[in-house]
Amino acid sequence: MELVCAAPAPVLVPVVGGGAFPVHRVYCVGRNYAEHAQEMGHTGREPPFFFLKPADTVVFVADGQTGEIDYPTLTTNFHHEIELVVAIGVGGSGIRAADALRHFYGYAIGLDMTRRDLQNDMKKQGRPWCIGKAFEQSAPIGPIHPLARTGELTRGPITLQVDGQLKQKGDLSDLIWNVAETIEHLSAAWVLQPGDLIYTGTPAGVGAVTRGQVMEGRIEGLGELRVRVR
Repeated sequence: MELVCAAPAPVLVPVVGGGAFPVHRVYCVGRNYAEHAQEMGHTGREPPFFFLKPADTVVFVADGQTGEIDYPTLTTNFHHEIELVVAIGVGGSGIRAADALRHFYGYAIGLDMTRRDLQNDMKKQGRPWCIGKAFEQSAPIGPIHPLARTGELTRGPITLQVDGQLKQKGDLSDLIWNVAETIEHLSAAWVLQPGDLIYTGTPAGVGAVTRGQVMEGRIEGLGELRVRVR
């Protein structure tokens, strides 16, 4: 069948050791570290909730490079959120937490960039907050590290610096809902597909960045993600 307009290019994230991971969907988990939930005005182990970003919000940044993203329109409060990203290699629905590992392909470091003022405004109005989360270049990511290389990551420091100053610090063991539990809940609502990415939540310390600032995210075993705001 002849296309009536240009087809979008596939979104590919390079894999450590060779090859590329084709992005299908980008799922994000909200408020999945206790201290971050508290700084956002919530407490306790609430049921996990999710939002999505389009696949083409993903911006790949190679190891050792400094990627660039544009300061987005309509906001004066552009926030960083450092996250462990899980890449799904085997899809499925109704996946039990005990079986979740077999659905992993690997891990990466990601940033869930947020137009916080727009998000907060939508929350106050009881409206969807896609405008605060699902905009262009809002999901920078480093290379995907295959599970076979890293083993399962259940603990280890996750940090973010802005211009060399530590802003976010946590440990993967601090996740309210660990990755396996997240997949169980997520796959009850959607049929996970090969190529899906799951941004698993951010530790406390989220805050604004301005043009020219450089964010440096690190997760033990996955290296570093460096991104400058244009």
